[in-house]
Amino acid sequence: MRKYVSFFRLRFGMGLQYRAAALAGIVTQFAWGFLELMAFRAFYETDSAAFPMEFSAMSSYIWMQQAFLAFFATWMMENDIFDSIVSGNIAYELCRPIRIYSMWFARSIANRMSRAVLRCFPILIVAAFLPKPYGIAAPAGMSCFLLFCVTLLLGLLVTVAFCLLVYVLAFFTISPQGLRIVFTSMVEFFSGAVIPLPFFPEKLQAFMELLPFAAMQNVALRIYSGSMTVPEMQKAVSLQVFWLAVLVLGGSLLCRCAEKKVTVQGG
Repeated sequence: MRKYVSFFRLRFGMGLQYRAAALAGIVTQFAWGFLELMAFRAFYETDSAAFPMEFSAMSSYIWMQQAFLAFFATWMMENDIFDSIVSGNIAYELCRPIRIYSMWFARSIANRMSRAVLRCFPILIVAAFLPKPYGIAAPAGMSCFLLFCVTLLLGLLVTVAFCLLVYVLAFFTISPQGLRIVFTSMVEFFSGAVIPLPFFPEKLQAFMELLPFAAMQNVALRIYSGSMTVPEMQKAVSLQVFWLAVLVLGGSLLCRCAEKKVTVQGG
């Protein structure tokens, strides 16, 4: 366990060094956040009663999404891992007395957390001082905030477990680009990254909420914005735990299977 903690610490410290990249990311996320707000504002002005979320809740959803984008963005996968698989350098990792899956899990969490630490505070501070209803509102209560923190962490773990599944599947392909495009597109649509799930038709929303993609950012952001009832929260958290267990177990078993059949060309 100590060696994986060391991997986490090394990757987390390395990630904190990219401050210029974080600053550029913050500017981009502010621009994207305001574009989303203006687009939704135009729709809300037509008939605000027709939408399942109040505009103030929508604003909180958008700003929390931008603040913790590094937690949930599946397109932020590590190119180093894909390169090591394609080039054959993964053979060096197989010689080490470690479990590759656990090492990747630790470094992926550290990489995402370091990015989020550098970016979230400026976004949250500025969004808190924006005039209503364009800013971020305070949570409904302390219990709601604590549940948000728990589901935020669970969403991060589910996202990392899903990305690791993509890494492992890259063992069985010549190029991982197709996998990345397909899975990233699926996550962007089904997780509520582009359009929050409450905006979909009721039957489609019920189906989408059962998928692992909804266990990523949808739960935490909707809990914070106050657009979920207590029974919905209980069901959503249970699904988060369920999909985390399924993805970790499935990914680790598939990784062990892939490790036994690795073929490195040349050398």
